[in-house]
Amino acid sequence: MTTFWFIVIAFLWTGYFVLEGFDFGVGALLPLLSRSEADRKQVLGTIGPVWDGNEVWLITAIGAMFAAFPAWYSGLLSGFYLAVFLVIAGLIVRGVGLEWRGKVHSRREVALCDAGIVTGSVLPAFLWGAIFGNLLFGTALATVLGGALSLSVAVLHGAVFVALKTTGAVRARARRAALLAAVGAVPVAIGTLPSVPGKGPMWTLGTALLAAAALAAGVTLVWGRREGWAFTATATAIAATTATVFGVLWTAPLPGLTLAEAASAPYTLTVLTWIGLIALPGVIAYQAWTYWVFRKRLTAQVS
Repeated sequence: MTTFWFIVIAFLWTGYFVLEGFDFGVGALLPLLSRSEADRKQVLGTIGPVWDGNEVWLITAIGAMFAAFPAWYSGLLSGFYLAVFLVIAGLIVRGVGLEWRGKVHSRREVALCDAGIVTGSVLPAFLWGAIFGNLLFGTALATVLGGALSLSVAVLHGAVFVALKTTGAVRARARRAALLAAVGAVPVAIGTLPSVPGKGPMWTLGTALLAAAALAAGVTLVWGRREGWAFTATATAIAATTATVFGVLWTAPLPGLTLAEAASAPYTLTVLTWIGLIALPGVIAYQAWTYWVFRKRLTAQVS
């Protein structure tokens, strides 16, 4: 049960980073991809129907950690209290910006909403990588590199998503933004990922290499205007990176704490298993249906 729930939690974090990753990237790129209000609406329209659903993965992951591994949950959140607080603040500011933007009218209010969207996207994208980088290595350099990796990959992932979901000038700008983002993301990934498996099982070397290869493939596919496959590649890179990180954490989720020591009682894990088997398939099916409904490209609507 302990291993099963660790895998479930790793899966939930993977879903969060893959799906919320492009949300962060789209928000961070909003000023760079837009030349007019119609452009901004087109860019934000790509995540409008799904961004709040993507955050459910984080809530579920944190809730599962609290129930299945309370010592891990408390140690992680208390050890990185300030960073987690800033992540939550960023998510709130971004959510307010996205929800209020269509309800305000003055240019100043719209500009404040846009600033909230950008800030609330960049801050969590950097801080999640910084938290896990520090958790793995415990050094200032690892913290900065982890944050740089997660932010640059999120920007690349978001640019590819916008290119996949839009037409016209915004699509062209998103493709160029993806290629520019790759200039930062690929070197940081190649310089960072190979050092992670040294602290975990042998198979994490394979997932780290897969992440770097998928990232490079995504850039090549963007260059060839194959946005669908490029998005699949960047999503694979994020999933493989998350698998690498959690593969290392499997031996010790926190320094000096084993997974068995962090786990709840067997009865609690059994009850959680039944709840998960009932709830998770429904959540995944609903999200899949949402993405299917809103699968078409968006065109600019001139107001």
